[in-house]
Amino acid sequence: MIEDDPDIASLLEVALSSLGFEVTIAPDGLTGIDAVAAHDPDLVTLDVGLPGIDGLEVCRRIRPTTDAYLIMVTAYGEEIDRLIGLETGADDYLTKPISVRELKTRVNVLFRRPRRLAGAPVPAAAPATAVAPADGRLLHAVHDEPAPPPDHLVLRHGDLVLDVDGHRVWRDGEEVDLTPTEFSLLATLMRAPTRVWTRALLLEEVWGGGWEETHLVEVHMGNLRRKLGDRRGQTRFVENVRGVGYRMLAAG
Repeated sequence: MIEDDPDIASLLEVALSSLGFEVTIAPDGLTGIDAVAAHDPDLVTLDVGLPGIDGLEVCRRIRPTTDAYLIMVTAYGEEIDRLIGLETGADDYLTKPISVRELKTRVNVLFRRPRRLAGAPVPAAAPATAVAPADGRLLHAVHDEPAPPPDHLVLRHGDLVLDVDGHRVWRDGEEVDLTPTEFSLLATLMRAPTRVWTRALLLEEVWGGGWEETHLVEVHMGNLRRKLGDRRGQTRFVENVRGVGYRMLAAG
C-alpha cells in the first residue's frame, strides 16, 4: 500500500488484512517503488496525491516491473486523475471517501482475472532469425511460432496467439506485455471472435456486475489496441464497431 494519510492507510490495512493479505505500508512514492521491488506484491493500492513524486508517476515506474493488480486511490471527482491512471497501467480505481465494501468487491473482482505469477517458470519465446537472399540483401526478421506448453489452453486469431494459462500474448511471434485487465479483455474477445461485445457486456464479463462506468472499457481497450498495433484506419485485430462495441477483426 502506497499511502501518505495515516487514517486512510489504517482503514485500508484493516480491510485488506481481513481478505488475507499481509500489508506493507509505504508513506511516499519513492519508498513505494522500493517496496514493490522488494516484496513482489500481488496487489498495490496507490494514492494519486503523494508527497514528492505523485501516484501517477509511481504507476508509470512500477507498471513495467510488476504484474501486481494496481488500484489507484483518487479524490472524489478527480476524473482526469482516474483516466490518466488507467492509461498508465492501473487496473482499477477507488475514490475518497473510501468504502470498505467497495474496496473488497473490487479486489475480489480483480483476483478473478488471470495473472502471471511472479517467479513462475515461463517458456522462452523462440528467437528471431534473419533471412538473407543470395544477393546479400537483408530481408525482414522471421519469428518462429510461439510454443506454449502443450497442456495450456491457447487461443489463436491470425498472427495473434494468447496462452490463457500462461497469461502470455504474442503478435507476429513477438511477445506483447499486457496488464491483467488488458489480457482479460483480449481473452474475452478471442473466445468469441465473431461476437460484437458492447461496453456494458465487457464491464459485466471483466469487471463483474453492478458497474455503469463504460469509460473504464474505453480506456483499457484503447491501451490494448495500441499495444497490438491497431490504429485508426489500420486495424488488424480489435475492431471498434461504431456506436456498439468491439469485436475481433476477421482474420485474413
